[in-house]
Amino acid sequence: MRFVCFTLMPYRPLDMDERRKHRSAWVVLPNELYDPEKGANEYESYIDHLVSAESLGFDVVAVNEHHQTAYGLMPAPNIIASALIQRTKRVKIAVLGRALPLVNNPITIAEEFAMLDNLSRGRMIAGFVRGIGTEYHATGLNPVFSHERFHEAHDLIVQAWTRPGPFEFESENYNYRYVNLWPRPYQRPHPPIWIPSQGSAETIDWAADPARKYPFLVTFSAHELVARYLNAYRDRAREFGYEASGDQLGWAVPIYVADTDERAREEAKAGIESLFNDYLNNPWEMLLPPGYTSLGSTKRMMKMRAALGTRPKHQSVDALIESGTALIGSPRTVIEKIEKMRDLTGFRNLVSMLQFGVLSDELAKRNMEMYASEVMPRLRD
Repeated sequence: MRFVCFTLMPYRPLDMDERRKHRSAWVVLPNELYDPEKGANEYESYIDHLVSAESLGFDVVAVNEHHQTAYGLMPAPNIIASALIQRTKRVKIAVLGRALPLVNNPITIAEEFAMLDNLSRGRMIAGFVRGIGTEYHATGLNPVFSHERFHEAHDLIVQAWTRPGPFEFESENYNYRYVNLWPRPYQRPHPPIWIPSQGSAETIDWAADPARKYPFLVTFSAHELVARYLNAYRDRAREFGYEASGDQLGWAVPIYVADTDERAREEAKAGIESLFNDYLNNPWEMLLPPGYTSLGSTKRMMKMRAALGTRPKHQSVDALIESGTALIGSPRTVIEKIEKMRDLTGFRNLVSMLQFGVLSDELAKRNMEMYASEVMPRLRD
């Protein structure tokens, strides 16, 4: 099993009373609530958190991209990746992921990753996403064109990495007379590409295609849905005529480990509840702007919304543990839940979010160390 240490870098000093006066921690939350001095301290702490993962034995450290939000302070994840490269030697570095449709010139993304791949001497992993619906409010881009911009940008980036230049590239959204990447990537043919998702059928079909076979990571989902989506990828691969390996399957999940289940629940409570109720929570019109999803996906989302309407709006630590959306407990409890998912799906990429919400540096450090010493060795082989 491959172990990834991932953080969102939330802004923990956020005044939650003020936050709750606004409908979201994204886009509409006044930036007067951000204190640059405290924010600088947050960046320092989070980078130290990821750097320490190398000595603890993690295989990958990972960051991601979000815009105009207290949920994650990484609008430019390449900058964080560059800082990590300079302070690590062995661990791979993943950007999970870069939102391709939000950039008007995808060649700049190809260049950024090529530079990072050279600086790290081949330690980069490129995660590609469309960006969630709120990103389209933040950037003003029309979400109707999200899918086609994503696919065209992906094709342009991969060709820029692999085709001798200069060459021409023409598509509906991107047209270039000269594509001639300097520098070229360090890895051949290019850095690995991973696809984080919340289970879109279109994404599963695209990632599993034999032309790509990209690792597919299910994020922020209940245990039942994670198993369903990962096995849907396996089924689609069989329909394509091959058997998907565990290296193509991943699970991204918040994890907290302590001596006992009770202590883990108590220590993780504030962090995990703030993540889902204060940072991540968005009204549907912001999360799913018109045109962002296909008709089929929209219908499925409407069914989910109707079902959610009968549940409490506040997600408690107990409910999140029960659904398997978060793994919180003793080493034995956490290991058993991971092993159960591995038995159900055969996945091998575990993206572990060991700091979440307002969880303090002290608790995050203790969590990382216990996870690395008590959980990872049992699952490594």
